[in-house]
Amino acid sequence: MKLFDVYPLFNITPVKAKGCYVWDSEGKKYLDLYGGHAVISIGHSHQYYIDKIIKQLSQIGFYSNSVQNPLQQELVDKLGEISGYNDYQLFLCNSGAEANENAIKLASFVTGKKKFISFSKSFHGRTSAVVALTDNPKIVAPVNETDNAVILPFNDIETVKNELEKGGVAAIIVEGIQGVGGIRIPEQHFIEELSFMAKKYKCLLILDEIQSGYGRSGKFFAHQYFNIQPDIITTAKGMGNGFPIGGVLIHPEIEAWHGMLGTTFGGNHLACAAAIAVIDVMKEETLVQNAEKTGNYLIEKLSELNAGFEIRGKGLMIGLEFKQPVKEIRNLLIEYGIFTGVSGQNVIRLLPPLCLTTSEADEFLQAFSDILATVSV
Repeated sequence: MKLFDVYPLFNITPVKAKGCYVWDSEGKKYLDLYGGHAVISIGHSHQYYIDKIIKQLSQIGFYSNSVQNPLQQELVDKLGEISGYNDYQLFLCNSGAEANENAIKLASFVTGKKKFISFSKSFHGRTSAVVALTDNPKIVAPVNETDNAVILPFNDIETVKNELEKGGVAAIIVEGIQGVGGIRIPEQHFIEELSFMAKKYKCLLILDEIQSGYGRSGKFFAHQYFNIQPDIITTAKGMGNGFPIGGVLIHPEIEAWHGMLGTTFGGNHLACAAAIAVIDVMKEETLVQNAEKTGNYLIEKLSELNAGFEIRGKGLMIGLEFKQPVKEIRNLLIEYGIFTGVSGQNVIRLLPPLCLTTSEADEFLQAFSDILATVSV
């Protein structure tokens, strides 16, 4: 048997990681400014996180949701406090795509409607319903194609209004900050009007905070920069610092019934232990505030380079858009020992652990400046 070859791979084999650094099998050290797709929130191999998981595994690692699991309530309480959504409800699952699938299903149950609105350059997952709302035809199989998915121009409120007037819309789903789409921030008027129109046309507003949430933007959720309160919020990635877990935060007015949603592995003992450890560390080490501070520092220093690229972002969710493909720049950064991400051909994405320091940011800034001096931008 061999692996199904769907991932283009760098010739790098990580074997150890700590904080914001990764070491490969050859002993080379890398500064991790990508966090494995924005997953590493509190830093690699944090000792408190390790101890919490080991202790839990030595007691009980898994049982189904047919029994009581007090860790779920502890997670609910801590997530409610740190996020500011104490009065919301939480459904636990395993991933971002699964969180969005459940959010869509829930919205359809609540409204009795079928259509959903998403936006250009959006990414909501690769599974059945959410991939149809993801603006990438290449990954939408024929079975996923549906008239119930309507993808509209991002930041264009008039097209949303026109679609809502046709009726039948269950929910609008929008990212707090578009991640895969190139770190694109919703305009204030646009996202606040989405909230208003959702109420007016009796549909729900779903905030996809899978990449932009969990403190990455300098707020716990990126939409908290705006004056809105979504009906449903989805989260994953940084929630478990690498342990698979996702969640759906649900408005208190939405009522559950037994069997409405379900999962085998979601909210298991180990996943909850990992997620609790993440929140404990985020609170103890003020990582949301650090994301804002270090992110502002990075954006300020990048602006001073004045090197012909556009800078977008909030906190430690930063996109650098060039006029030409960035493959060469990214490859040179890897040679310098720095991991970054990309979006499309022209955008470099910075999504480091939230514990990134200004001195670590300076390592990147020096390497990046040296590289820009050698390439045409």
